[in-house]
Amino acid sequence: MKRKQLFLLIAAIVAPQAYAEDVINLAPVVVTATKNEQNSFDLPVAIDVVDKEDIQNGQLQMLLSESLIRVPGITAQNRNNQAQDPQISSRGFGSRSAFGVRGIRVYVDGIPLTMPDGQGQPGIVDLSAIKSIEVMRGPFSALYGNSSGGVIQMLSEDAPETLEVGGTVMFGSDDTKRQVLNAAGTSENIEYLLNVSNFETDSYRDHGAGKKEAATAKFKINISEATKLTALVNWFDQKAQDPLGLTRAVAFSEPTSAGVGAVASNTRVYRSHTQAGFNLSHAFSENNAINLMTYVGTRENEQYLSLPSSPPVNANGRASEISRDFWGTDLRWDNNGNLLNRPYNFSAGLNYGKSKDARRDINAVNGIKRPTNIPNNTNYGLNRDEDNISTNFDQYIQGKLSVLDNVDIHAGARHTKVKLEVNDNFITGTSAIGDNSGSVEYQKTTPVIGVVWKVTPIFNLYANYGRGFETPTFIEAAYNSTAVGATPNLSLKPSESRNYELGAKAFIGDNTQANLNLFRITTEDELIISASNAGRNVYSNAGKTKRTGAEFSIDTKFDNNISTYFSYSLLNAKFDSDFTSTAGPVDSGNKIPGTYKTQVYGEIAWKYAPLGFSTAFEGRHNSKVYVNDQNEDTAPSYTIFNLRAGFEQNLGNWRLSEYLRVENMFDKEYIGTVRVGDVNKRFFEPAADRNYLLGLSANYKF
Repeated sequence: MKRKQLFLLIAAIVAPQAYAEDVINLAPVVVTATKNEQNSFDLPVAIDVVDKEDIQNGQLQMLLSESLIRVPGITAQNRNNQAQDPQISSRGFGSRSAFGVRGIRVYVDGIPLTMPDGQGQPGIVDLSAIKSIEVMRGPFSALYGNSSGGVIQMLSEDAPETLEVGGTVMFGSDDTKRQVLNAAGTSENIEYLLNVSNFETDSYRDHGAGKKEAATAKFKINISEATKLTALVNWFDQKAQDPLGLTRAVAFSEPTSAGVGAVASNTRVYRSHTQAGFNLSHAFSENNAINLMTYVGTRENEQYLSLPSSPPVNANGRASEISRDFWGTDLRWDNNGNLLNRPYNFSAGLNYGKSKDARRDINAVNGIKRPTNIPNNTNYGLNRDEDNISTNFDQYIQGKLSVLDNVDIHAGARHTKVKLEVNDNFITGTSAIGDNSGSVEYQKTTPVIGVVWKVTPIFNLYANYGRGFETPTFIEAAYNSTAVGATPNLSLKPSESRNYELGAKAFIGDNTQANLNLFRITTEDELIISASNAGRNVYSNAGKTKRTGAEFSIDTKFDNNISTYFSYSLLNAKFDSDFTSTAGPVDSGNKIPGTYKTQVYGEIAWKYAPLGFSTAFEGRHNSKVYVNDQNEDTAPSYTIFNLRAGFEQNLGNWRLSEYLRVENMFDKEYIGTVRVGDVNKRFFEPAADRNYLLGLSANYKF
């Protein structure tokens, strides 16, 4: 092991040898695993919580990747590209996503940010309004429905009892700027929170500038002691350039450059998103309660892509437009009591969701769509005009029975029905290629079961098993070939998986908590890219894949306000059968692209209360990663180190803070993310060199 990586093991080696002033007494309380509040230590699932301090202190608070890098089993990569969401995967699920997040369900306060087809956009949430993030991996994720390789749930801030107002300004490298204004408080029976922010950057890479405005509003109305109504509104508006990917040679010789065609085609994205969700809970008694959640929203997305000027698109670019309307609801009954003198709890519910995308695809020349004064022709032709409609209707049950004083059984099942429907409007005119309307329906019941044995009050063992189900998204079902006349690929099968997990959770003394789990996942009909040309990706079902691995974390509080945290992820994700795509044969044993065999995160933090000072030294290591199914090339492994430090002062009703973050402090040159299966071999997205962030905030409590 390289010398500079040794520090990453310090937390694991020395933690049990220390005695702390700040003790760890309890694991975090979570809601994601069981839909009811429960101590995570007593659950037979791998679930971690990122708290407010790690989300906001010394962070830009723009991307989930900032917070999730510390969670074992999760790959969260900043693409250094404001036009794309971060790459997030859980145990390899979602690793090949080209747009947004797939393979993982994403929520904010129980309201889904993932559409019925499994495509998610977590970027709508302003992290400066979030108090914690719960991350669940493993079999129990399937209880959230289709595309549940994992679940990420963000929980927004609670309102204080009295009015507080505040503001934050941030400045950083590459002319990065961010401003945040917030107000929160309680008036009679109404708790409220308002948060608005603005972000701008010129980007580390050429043609990568971006601007984003966001707002969050949350209201909680305490109608009575038994009845609560919460309303949450999220909005954002974004403009960003897309620097595209680079070949290996260019990525390491000119890492700040834009990809071929980015400037000529003016690749970029415009997005706006508004979503409102409502949650009504009512307790009939101490044993029975209902919860009704409903949400509605709209999304506009216009993305300009760079293409070679060749059939089927005879232009050097393309504009892809999506206008989305979506809504959904979830009704759940919660019950608890005693069965044969043993305590139990039980939940049953119904879930429905619908998303309708009006999708248009238009040739663009030099980044310009068809001008109004130029007739429709080959260069400015319309390629696609259709409605993509996805719906789901699910029924689920989940419960826990304490069969012994120290043994709990958790079990559940979810029946999911997903329908993808294409209504083709592009059936007239000289460029039309016939009616490509059609639909497909997928159904699956996914059972899960887990048991936790509380060996002692400070040591638990658990095991679980479950089935998984992942349907194609509309992005994957878009084309059945790259040729002219391609139709929607509605013959794709869903991938199905079997998940096994063993784990242990322990408190070591009164200052250390450690978690360890081992898992094995086998999947059939894995969705892979089988062909790519002129900006069109065609997906097909591969044979079998296998994922085995381990996840470990240890958190310790030392004397003198020193703390350490360490996490380690091992993932062996590979194809388990031979198959052939248009790019060539894929052998059994090849690694699934976009997955890292090892990931390590560690930090040492210190606080000095008399001066209100805090600091932390972070380290991160990722192994090499393959870029396509044939395993023809890799992005090399890397290790980087970061430093954060800050002061906080309380002056009367004022709370002031100043902080500095230095990222990649030793100026390591490395590849932050890869574009899986890029036909032009432009797989690589370089990460930023040494960069800094300076933040100043003030908060006034009335």
